[in-house]
Amino acid sequence: MEGEITDHLGYDKHDPAGKDGGNSRNGKRSKTVLTGVDEMVISLAAQGQTTGEVQAHLAEVYGAEVSRQTISTITDKVLEGMAEWQSRPLDAVYPVIFVDAIHVKIRDGAVANRPLYVALAVTAEGRREILGLWAGDGGEGAKHWLHILTEIKNRGVSDVLMLVCDGLKGLPEAVETVWPRTIVQTCVVHLPRNSFRYAARQDWDKIAKLLKPVYTAPTEEAALDRVAECADAVEMRLHGDHVPRSHR
Repeated sequence: MEGEITDHLGYDKHDPAGKDGGNSRNGKRSKTVLTGVDEMVISLAAQGQTTGEVQAHLAEVYGAEVSRQTISTITDKVLEGMAEWQSRPLDAVYPVIFVDAIHVKIRDGAVANRPLYVALAVTAEGRREILGLWAGDGGEGAKHWLHILTEIKNRGVSDVLMLVCDGLKGLPEAVETVWPRTIVQTCVVHLPRNSFRYAARQDWDKIAKLLKPVYTAPTEEAALDRVAECADAVEMRLHGDHVPRSHR
């Protein structure tokens, strides 16, 4: 609703430009036809629809006439809030930061699969906090991560005790450049996934169950014992057809 009002009046909430202008904000009242239009526009735009497609959808499904300019004003408000959130100051120290990239469909003229870089931290109080989201142009790369980690440092993060990642080549060196004393730990979720490449798809669930005791072992010695047991189990259960001994 705020986006609609801003577009109609031509100035933002609390802006002095609206004072004594004869068309001022003077409180709120209920509005039947377009109640919740901001949320609907944001939801549709998040699905990758253009302003024209959003306009047509609202007219067809809800019988609501919303101009393209109003839709653009609403989405611009969201983008402003996102930019402010993305540049907010961060804590000086984080015990753990998890970094990864997921591939999503993004509309930028045309719809294409692009990597979305994510940095998730655990604060000193034990809370989880998303530090930021960054859309990439191509495949996941250590150079791009170096840029992101540098940005995080510039927002106030002077030290990270441990950074957990997927083992991307060059990423540990990027971390060391930004925080020289940070421990880099390969994510235990990615480790068994990397093992799947040596097996047929139908055996992945079995392999995951076999590997779980290895990555949850309390000590290195116990983990090595579990590896030996896993190797024996693979030999018996998979008959060596899909998981060669040289790749265990």
